[in-house]
Amino acid sequence: MSLLVISDLTLRIAGRTLLNGASLTIDPGRKVGLVGHNGAGKSTLLAAIAGDIAPDGGEIRLSSRARMARIRQEAPTGHGSLLDTVLAGDTERTALLAEADSATDPMRIADIHERLRAIDAHSAPARAAGILSGLGFDMAAQARPVSDFSGGWRMRVALATALFLNPDLLLLDEPTNHLDLEATLWLEGWLARFSGAALIVSHDRGLLDRAVDAIAHLDRGKLTLTPGGYEEFVRIRTEQALQQARMAERINARRAHMQSFVDRFRAKATKAKQAQARLKALEKLPVIESVVEDAPSQFSFPEPSPLPPPMLTMDRVSVGYGDTTILSNLSLRIDMEDRIALLGANGNGKSTFAKLVAGRLAPQSGTLSHSPRLRVGYFAQHQAEELRPDETPVDHMARALPDATPVAVRSQLARFGLDAARAETVTRDLSGGEKARLLLALATRDAPHLLILDEPTNHLDLDARDALIRALAEFEGAVLLISHDPHLVELVADRLWLVGDGGVRTFEGDMAEYRAWLIERARAATSGGDSARPAPAPRREDRRERAEARKALAPLRRRIRDAEARMAKLAAEQAKVEARLADPTLYEAADSADEVTKLNTRLAALRRDHAAAEEDWLAAETELEEAETE
Repeated sequence: MSLLVISDLTLRIAGRTLLNGASLTIDPGRKVGLVGHNGAGKSTLLAAIAGDIAPDGGEIRLSSRARMARIRQEAPTGHGSLLDTVLAGDTERTALLAEADSATDPMRIADIHERLRAIDAHSAPARAAGILSGLGFDMAAQARPVSDFSGGWRMRVALATALFLNPDLLLLDEPTNHLDLEATLWLEGWLARFSGAALIVSHDRGLLDRAVDAIAHLDRGKLTLTPGGYEEFVRIRTEQALQQARMAERINARRAHMQSFVDRFRAKATKAKQAQARLKALEKLPVIESVVEDAPSQFSFPEPSPLPPPMLTMDRVSVGYGDTTILSNLSLRIDMEDRIALLGANGNGKSTFAKLVAGRLAPQSGTLSHSPRLRVGYFAQHQAEELRPDETPVDHMARALPDATPVAVRSQLARFGLDAARAETVTRDLSGGEKARLLLALATRDAPHLLILDEPTNHLDLDARDALIRALAEFEGAVLLISHDPHLVELVADRLWLVGDGGVRTFEGDMAEYRAWLIERARAATSGGDSARPAPAPRREDRRERAEARKALAPLRRRIRDAEARMAKLAAEQAKVEARLADPTLYEAADSADEVTKLNTRLAALRRDHAAAEEDWLAAETELEEAETE
């Protein structure tokens, strides 16, 4: 019997239809990942399943007596301890314990204690403590009030509460957004052991490949279910799109051939019957809808000016807050070709180090030197709280670039997919992903030599994450990256720095080795063994080769950008000339013949130039693709 059945569901928010006749079935124990573009309606669907909003049509049926738990977008708060907050999430246990203290009827008391035994109430504190520990809270932290913690850590408490309930159906909305890699690994293991079903909204490729056995895709109001993880979903979807495109081509070719026959012989008496037969056959040909794919997101970082090495150096630097030192004895160097990812558990000092490099924190001791011409772009998710809710992205960018023209302001926003409509939308009405795009646009407005990204993908959908990876591959400056997304780190970073134990040191390995080390360290900590880090073989030569490859491909990427800019400019002028030629008033003037001749001559030249630019663009794209696959 199915645990959850969604039938012909319609959901509308503020007059906008998010789901239209969508259907989905989830069986007991099945883990399903829910994917779709930002704003597609994934969180709204979870809210409807949880009963927070009523459907505008269709039906949502949950199996009788099934328990459901969901993480809400709002972080918990209050003065109760973390442990008590998680325990209070089990409302049945809390109510039974309260009633047990006041009940006087012996039969009722017996029923209460029988039910407490049935739900394993006596082991609840230990289970709650184990979940909190897995999410990064030690025993001391578990005794502190929720109000002592930041929003990100309080969201971990919300996750712990949902997991503690051990429901039949678990609804998770971006559960890894506030987790470091250590906690994400623990969550993946917990989900593997979890016997209930789960519907997980996530843009984390690793989680979607390792923790789910099916992908539900929400697209244009419909839900489609594909077996397997995210990688299998992409493979199947790509194959289906190709098959659909081929079928559409075959049907259209048959249709064109039949129509040509009808057009040629409809008026001939000898062919009239055959023409009529072709017409009937045309009517019976299936209509194959075009494969409609959203245009992929495009990000583009401004190109920085060259900067001689070293870009930035540290000599025995210590940094912290007030009298508290977080990191000490830092002797490091960053250059233009560096792509560095900071690894380590939350709270070890990654963001502190980023603020030091960005100039947001001054060293407590030691020497930090950098080029006087160095420009740094700094992105952090908490900056979203500093955006002005009543202002548009155009307002924010115009204030950040007071000397820029309106065209330059909008061009910088367009680099990150904020089109005219979104650029004029007040910030409070932007989605989390759109706010992240605005912050990226603001961070890169001065064409920085060094780009510091602190959890840049938390609110970006999978397509936007791919766009960010492509843009970083083309960026010719240095990158300092903090991210819990291994996929992003693997494709962007050439160097890994491990932040922990009050310092920063090089990790001479890749993400697979780091993941293996984390698992081994957790296993050693459980058994009381040695958790020393193994020493993978050095990879300095690999980093040098990747940096040289990026440098060698830079002219090709510049050539592609130049060709794209030329095509856009020529297309815009061509559209103006064509519009003028289509204007009836042109032909009413006495000297219209001369102007029409000039316009047609110019139009022919524009078409030739556009074709040449397009040919150059195609050649450069082909060269780049071949170079990247060598």
